[in-house]
Amino acid sequence: MRWIRRRLRGNEVYVRVGADGKPDAGSDGRVDVVYKLADGAKLYRASPRNLEPTGVAADERPVSAEIELTDPGKGAAKGAARGRKKPAGGAPSRPIPDDAIIIYTDGACTGNPGPAGIGAVIMDGAQRREISEYLGTGTNNIAELTAILRALEVLPAAARARPVLVHSDSSYSIGLLSKGWKAKANADLVAKLRALVARFSDLELVKVKGHAGVPENERADELARLAIETR
Repeated sequence: MRWIRRRLRGNEVYVRVGADGKPDAGSDGRVDVVYKLADGAKLYRASPRNLEPTGVAADERPVSAEIELTDPGKGAAKGAARGRKKPAGGAPSRPIPDDAIIIYTDGACTGNPGPAGIGAVIMDGAQRREISEYLGTGTNNIAELTAILRALEVLPAAARARPVLVHSDSSYSIGLLSKGWKAKANADLVAKLRALVARFSDLELVKVKGHAGVPENERADELARLAIETR
């Protein structure tokens, strides 16, 4: 199998290509995508129109890799063993629907507590919106939670019936909103955010590694810090 690097909704992925080095689309017009070239990687299908170059010249050269793939919708593919780990942090738990709204959020704080700001990048197809807001004095956890809150608040009501993927590098926020952690602090803010999240029919929180070169995560961090600097 031959693969080429591409960016899919803010995440770098590998796309299967044919002998001509171009993405090999099937009869449904979609291409095979994995987040890593390793045995047990989950195989997804994506629309070519959602793929973008990474901007790195070396990524334009296909690489060969014979790997065992797991189809998340149909079980094991090509003899891949069951029970393998999920893709590394930053990858959603499922194929990304074409109509999904993709969000990256981050909070920043100069001192803890101290001047706090939030940043968010919201992508809906070809539409992109960025949020940069100064919060005043707060903690880093308040900033992280508020960034998610603001991003969801600006979405139109109709978006609540669509798939929404919220990326955050805050284990604290992910734990409170999707893992049942008890809010020992910031209870009112957490309750407000939980109530808003519950209004979405298909919302997934995705943990990303901070300061690891994920473009939209880096941009959200930049927007949060810019809000503090320009207050």
